[in-house]
Amino acid sequence: MKKKVLVIDDEQPTLKMFSLLLAAYGYEVLTAENGQEGVDTFKRESPGLVLTDIKMPVMDGIEALKAIKKLDPYTEVIVITGHGDMDLAIQALNLDATDFINKPLQREALEKALTRAEERMSITKNEEGQVVLEERTRAAVIGVRGNVTAMTMTRLTETFVQAVALKKDVILIDFEKNASINGAGITGLTKLIKEYQTANIRIILAGLSSNFKAVFETLGITKLVEMFDTEEEALTAQ
Repeated sequence: MKKKVLVIDDEQPTLKMFSLLLAAYGYEVLTAENGQEGVDTFKRESPGLVLTDIKMPVMDGIEALKAIKKLDPYTEVIVITGHGDMDLAIQALNLDATDFINKPLQREALEKALTRAEERMSITKNEEGQVVLEERTRAAVIGVRGNVTAMTMTRLTETFVQAVALKKDVILIDFEKNASINGAGITGLTKLIKEYQTANIRIILAGLSSNFKAVFETLGITKLVEMFDTEEEALTAQ
């Protein structure tokens, strides 16, 4: 059975392009031309993945995101923003969107966003295994995958205490590329970084997707911690 994806966009050319690409990737594509129509389709079809534009008549993408997340908080919702409109992307992440892509649509960006979404959907919903601790010679490495939410932050904070107890030179938080960090996750992570930096604990980050690197840069988190593309690169630099 094909996986269902719902695309919500009021621009017919954009909707048609998404439909063609997603059908080529093997999805059963559902479409809606505004947020209200999208929410109605979601109630009827229950797709696991939704892509929604933000600016639309009748009901915009932010309101549709709220309604869909209320119906099923585990739904992967990717918002479609204007190029470089980071404020809207961050607003959507604060409402539990899991990722974003920019207009005009780039095929590579869509493929990467779909891959990340599929990987997250394959990760168990009970948060088990999303945060793991590994010990290296000079570093404690905390691996994080899937959707980082307020619930995940509880586990991440507990794991961080265990990492500190290892008394290594550095604590590396290594995100898998599929990691999505919602508003509560970003707030919790920032608080954690500031708290432990006050105690002179060195923290570095690695592995974030280009989207979340851009979000962290916009929010000033890159001024608090060093950021690397991979765990290997991060540990080699120490």
